[in-house]
This record gives sequence, structure tokens and C-alpha cells, in this order.
Amino acid sequence: MDLSNRTIAVVGLGYVGLPLAIEYGKKYRVIGFDVYQARVDELEAGKDHTLEADLVGMKQARDLYKSTGNVGLSFTSNADELKQVNTYIVTVPTPIDCFNNPDLTPLLKASETIGKTLNKGDIVIYESTVYPGCTEEDCVPVLEKFSGLKFNKDFFCGYSPERINPGDKVNTLTKIKKITSGSTPEVAEIVDALYNSILLNGTHKAPNMKVAEAAKAVENSQRDVNISFMNELALICDRVGIDTNDVIEAAGTKWNFLKYRPGLVGGHCISVDPYYLAHKAKALGYDPQVILSGRAVNNSIAKFIADKTLKLMIQKDHKIKDSNVLILGVTFKENCPDCRNTKVVDIANELEDFGCKVDIYDPWASPAVVKHEYGKELIAAVDPKKRYAAIIACVAHDQFKTFDFGKYKEQGAVIFDVKNFVPREFVDARL
Repeated sequence: MDLSNRTIAVVGLGYVGLPLAIEYGKKYRVIGFDVYQARVDELEAGKDHTLEADLVGMKQARDLYKSTGNVGLSFTSNADELKQVNTYIVTVPTPIDCFNNPDLTPLLKASETIGKTLNKGDIVIYESTVYPGCTEEDCVPVLEKFSGLKFNKDFFCGYSPERINPGDKVNTLTKIKKITSGSTPEVAEIVDALYNSILLNGTHKAPNMKVAEAAKAVENSQRDVNISFMNELALICDRVGIDTNDVIEAAGTKWNFLKYRPGLVGGHCISVDPYYLAHKAKALGYDPQVILSGRAVNNSIAKFIADKTLKLMIQKDHKIKDSNVLILGVTFKENCPDCRNTKVVDIANELEDFGCKVDIYDPWASPAVVKHEYGKELIAAVDPKKRYAAIIACVAHDQFKTFDFGKYKEQGAVIFDVKNFVPREFVDARL
């Protein structure tokens, strides 16, 4: 299939959009668009605070455009420049609101922006996580309204859910298999060929966009439910007085046992996507039981960790009010700066409600982001002279694996290992 006439705009240059823009920029004319000028300025300077970009590849794609003018990557926050393209890929966030309902505001705003520059024959591909039917039921009407064009007559759509795993340098964009789909069989072929032109492991072409949308929501909902089972197991094992990880290791000797681990469930996908699937189910008159019960269990773990820590502090005769507590890690996963939907802050809030003085240390996290999003000040380093009544190891950053837990254990600190990486002889509690 001849794709030489494809000019692409990637709308949203975050964890998902930037790697995509870079890869397509090596073969096509690509405009990377973001509404935040500060983000555009950062990328223009060859930097990326998400640490997801291949900076060498980005420079190659940028230089290609500067030398040819018709192939390569450029960045802009000027929506008028999108009139140059015939293929849009939307990679904006799809969060939830304070009531756990889908917040489509970024998605609909992006659709409005695209609608104002849409031309006949254009294709709009969505990668943002949504519920089944969202593209056709929510996004397409916006595209039609602001373009004056008719869906599947004048313009077309596709859906290819993102599968970026922040911090993962093995399963990167070009090395994963992507699901693709289109609003007509012909468009589905074009979308599939377009992704195959940059991927090493190919694609799975879904029969329609709703299937592709559902697949994305199901991928992360399944993982959420599996982790919730292990978290529930951890709550039970705590009452029994046995170590959850010992139980998992024993059970894992069976050939078909899946060794999921308990833990805090945050981030941009696993803690959010189930609510999108549940929202659609409720809209259709079905009250999802398993999905939402799993969410309830996972949302309870932060409070359990805080409460367990407080109980152990009391057992060691620590005064709760004004006690110093150190939390190691605030990002939602190890060796990654992403703090979206982190549950570590919930632990800090619970401890502070009891009067504890909480220090949070994370060499990966941006202090400005944590302050803006959660109102928490990060400490720049752990003061070796400061005594802590408790230490909660929440994130298994490589830097924490050499932390001197033994020193604080000797001083009588309670040590709670959330991620099962602290040497056992120093640990008072684990999930």
C-alpha cells in the first residue's frame, strides 16, 4: 500500500504521543502538536521530562525535516499548522474526575481543534483510552460539528489503543504489537498499514473500533482485578499472621499459577481504565460487580499500610503525634518519574491525619509536579542525622536498594516494605 502521501499530526506530546511522533517522523512528514507552549519549547530544546523519548531518534527526525522540508518532525502549539496534514493521531490523556467518572474534556477539546482544520478525505486515529463506542458516539459528533463534514463520507476514523509502559525500556513502541481498527474496511487497511510501517512486531487488526476500544479497557481491568485478588490475600494473610509473599512463592510452584503481587495501584492506566469500562456497562443497564469490587480493594490498600504502620509504631512504644515518618518513593512505579494517580500520597495523608510528620523522598519525581498535583513537599535528600519512628518503602527505585535500612532498624524504626525489596531481616511488615 502506498503511504507516501500521508502527512501526520500527533496531537498530545506526552508519554504516548512523543515516542509515536518520533518514529513516524523518521519516515513521514509529522507535526507534533501540544497545547502547552512550555512542552513545545522543551522538545525544541531536545529535552523530555518524561524520559520516554529516544532523544537521538528525535534529533534525527528533527534534522530530517530541517534538511528536506517534506519529511521529518517539527513541533508546534499553533493549531493552524494542522491544516497541512491528512492524518491525525490523538494521544491526549483520558482521566477520571473526583467521582471516578470518565473525564473526556481533553479528548473532546482535541476533537474540536482537529474539527476546525479537518479536510475531505482525512483520517482521525484515536489512541487515548476510552470505553467501547466513545470514538463514534462522543468524538465523531464533535468532528462533524466543527468541520461541517460527514463521518464515513467526507472524513474517517480509526482507533489503535496505546500500549506505552512508562519506564519500560524493553517493551517500547516499535517492539510491541498494536491493535488497529478503522471506521470502514478500507480505512482499517490504511490504519493497519500505517502502524505496520513503523512496528517490528506487527499489528492485530480488530474487526471494528468498538472491539479495539474494549480490548484496551479490558487489558488493564484484568490486571487490576488480578492485583486486587492479591491485595485481598495480603489483608487475609495479615490477619492470619503469615507472609503473603511466602504464600505466593509456594503457590507459584504450580504450573498454571500466575504470580501477581500485591501493591499500590496507581498510574495512568490500571487505576483508571476499569472505571471507563464500568461507566459503559452502567450506561447499558448492567452493574459491574467484579471490576468495581477490585477497584474498592485496591483503593483500600494505602489506608491499610498507614494503619498497620501506626499499630506497629504503638507496639514499639513510639508516640504517634509528631513522630517522624519517612516514605521512600512517590511515583507510581520504580525507575520512572510518572506520579499520575499515585497512591503513596494517600498513605502520607492518613499518617498526617494522626499527627505524624511525614518526609517523602524520591530522586525520580519532580518536586514541582508533586507540589502542584498533591500539595506535598519532597525532601531533597534523607538527613542521616534525623531519627525516624517508621520508614515505608513504597517504590523499588534502584537507588533505594542500597538504602541503609539496618541503621534505622537498630534505632527502633518500624520498617514497612510495600514492594518486597527490603532485606527480610530489617522488615516489620510487608504486603
